[in-house]
Amino acid sequence: MHRRRLRPAVLTLAVIASLLASGTVTAPPAVAAPAGGKKVIANLFEWNWPSVASECASTLGPKGYGYVQVSPPQEHVRGNQWWVAYQPVSYRIESRKGTRAQFESMVDGCHAAGVKVIVDAVVNHMSGQANGGTGWAGSSYQHHAYPGIYQGQDFHYCGRNGNNDIVDYHDRYEVQNCELVNLADLRTESDYVRSRLAAYLNDLLSLGVDGFRLDASKHMPAADVAAIRARLSRPAYLVQEVIHGAGEPITPTEYTGNGDVHEFRYGKDLARVFRSERLAYLRNFGEGWGHLPSNVSSVFVDNHDTQRDDGGVLTYRDRGIYALANAFMLAWPYGSPTVMSSYTFSGRDAGPPSDGNNKTLSTTCYSGWECEHRWPVIANMVGFRNATEGAGVSNWYDNGYQHIAFSRTGRGFITINDEDFAVNGRSYHTGLPAGRYCDVIHGTFAGGTCTGPVITVDANGWFAANVPAHDAIAIHLSARLP
Repeated sequence: MHRRRLRPAVLTLAVIASLLASGTVTAPPAVAAPAGGKKVIANLFEWNWPSVASECASTLGPKGYGYVQVSPPQEHVRGNQWWVAYQPVSYRIESRKGTRAQFESMVDGCHAAGVKVIVDAVVNHMSGQANGGTGWAGSSYQHHAYPGIYQGQDFHYCGRNGNNDIVDYHDRYEVQNCELVNLADLRTESDYVRSRLAAYLNDLLSLGVDGFRLDASKHMPAADVAAIRARLSRPAYLVQEVIHGAGEPITPTEYTGNGDVHEFRYGKDLARVFRSERLAYLRNFGEGWGHLPSNVSSVFVDNHDTQRDDGGVLTYRDRGIYALANAFMLAWPYGSPTVMSSYTFSGRDAGPPSDGNNKTLSTTCYSGWECEHRWPVIANMVGFRNATEGAGVSNWYDNGYQHIAFSRTGRGFITINDEDFAVNGRSYHTGLPAGRYCDVIHGTFAGGTCTGPVITVDANGWFAANVPAHDAIAIHLSARLP
């Protein structure tokens, strides 16, 4: 591996400014990619329902996000840790994030703002509490008994490792029939279990939900996921969590027939390039790196799991370099991108800002909530992604190291300089029509005006500019001044 010096994320004044807040019967067809021209997903991790609704109206819709991904809405075990939401005890839409009525109101509000809703759906398992207890909404449960929903016969007992837990990820049977960290593993091959899971998802569809992120899909055979999908009452976008593991028998490609699949290698590879390799290597990033085909790949710089468990990814703590990596993701035409929106945490298990009863507090950005989706660099590049959707890459340039540039043919152009020094006195060929364009890395385009620098493209499609160290310039047709 070619390595350069490791360095801290250095912030220019321009990048610092950009980071500041601005305020059944027939199986429905698989929806293999977010539909329409607005494909960027904002993952508002652990936000409560009123806050999601408000954000759809104030930010996500106006900034051009096509989807919001919300955390699991079903009743879960009690506690403050983030992972309690991934331990269902019933399928009532009642959780620390809000009531069923608030959830439905949130979906309606997001739709009114032009934003579709993806639910993080936990369908592989139930709780991991060995002694049982009482769930958030008052439902009693035991580890393998959920009154009125599941009983002992509805779970796997693999009989391995002394506690039925998964140990060997190179054993397909164990990964899909043993328990993931003690979580009661559902017999998804069972007709009853499939029907019960489909009933939960169909209930969410009845409330207007547009799609699902299927948590822990790797721990269910792809055929079981397909059988559950076949029972959905209408088509829905699906993205499946299947983590690639070198040499493992279960691969992400097995699941692409059901819909999109998370490409976990993307964030790790992108972080490695930005931290210790060369941006010039990104010329064929994506499929050229052995990643999934673009049309079934769901990508992200980080998500709620990798920012806690994988030191190899960039997170909000990386500040300027994180913003640049997201800018690249939103500019580069590979996969369907998700922007992470976190809350501030120090310990791995830390839950979201909550009251004394562990009910999630309403979001106040930049005060306990990181709100990366609002960072001007990231939010403005959503518009770039929308404006360039479907366009190829042309006019690639690199200096062999940390300075790259490319066009999204006829629609947009970006140059990123991750050198430790400014690149001055260069001209860039954009292939764009002559005119004055808002640099959306440093300014917001609205009402025909730009709050930041204006880039002038000449009659031959060129412009000249200086790019500070660890900074970028991006322009596109939808941010062209009159």
